[in-house]
Amino acid sequence: MTWNERKVVSILCGILAVLCAALLVVLGIRYRENRDEPEAPIDPVVSEEIEETGIAYLMLSYYNGSTTLNFSRDEAGAWIWSDDASFPLDDSTITAICDLLTNFAPKETITDAETIANSGTAEPEISLAASTSKGMLTVDFGKTTEEGQYVRLNSDETTIYLLDTKLFELMCVPIFDMCVLPQMPALNDETLLALMIRGINAEDLEAGITTILSAQRTDGETAVSSWRSSGANVTDLPTVKALLEDVKAMQVSKCILYRPSEGAVSICGFDTPTAKLGVSYLAEDGSEQLLELWIGNPLPDGSGRYVRLGDEPTVYLITTDLLDPLMRVAAEGLN
Repeated sequence: MTWNERKVVSILCGILAVLCAALLVVLGIRYRENRDEPEAPIDPVVSEEIEETGIAYLMLSYYNGSTTLNFSRDEAGAWIWSDDASFPLDDSTITAICDLLTNFAPKETITDAETIANSGTAEPEISLAASTSKGMLTVDFGKTTEEGQYVRLNSDETTIYLLDTKLFELMCVPIFDMCVLPQMPALNDETLLALMIRGINAEDLEAGITTILSAQRTDGETAVSSWRSSGANVTDLPTVKALLEDVKAMQVSKCILYRPSEGAVSICGFDTPTAKLGVSYLAEDGSEQLLELWIGNPLPDGSGRYVRLGDEPTVYLITTDLLDPLMRVAAEGLN
């Protein structure tokens, strides 16, 4: 091989080496772009996932020191109480908890070993777990001080945080306080047709007093012109005025028991209810409807009475001030 031939071969080998190096660089870039990222521990701040899916946390479970509550998403993405998916859940408390986790904003980040050791987070009596599609977040609650409450995330032994008590306070909301309350129909002078109030005598169920009030309207008018009972015009009776005012304002204040046991039903006084209210009214579509309200025992603190709506098993609370005139009429009639 001549010198010139060897020179050409050397040049070609150099060009080939450069091309191979370039090819390796391109393949390396493509590998880094296409390889699966290693799964990292979940961070409480999941704003990217919220932006992508609209849903961050898919499951929430916590123990507040006395009660364990579990929540999850249904197929439509709505929060449900995992113990009973039919429970009419107002998810505002759950949403508020998730917002605090998503926008995690501790008052202080602590890495001091002695403070961590004395924080109580290593043996928590209160804990929370929340999961997303990317993993699980756990929160262990420690001691509460004047400045806030110590927590640790994902069992991290090197760092704890000082939070205000808002998160824990939300975890202490009872499940029945998260119930969507039934809405009473719009009752006013244009929709009310009649009222039936019956006092029930526990010893003799047939001996209770029944009072019926019927709305009278002038021809062509929609508003009530007078109220009559047993043929008498009782419109101006103070008892009737007070009764009608409270019936129009009647609202359920709280869920007391959802799917109560037979023993609970008896304790609430529904074996022999104290009174029954029937309201005949016009619905928005013009049809005549009947609202039935069973009234049981008063609450121990006197704030109201246990009530049930129609055939529904759920026990609710209506405050005493809205029931006083009705209970007087149930016990004494209009006399």
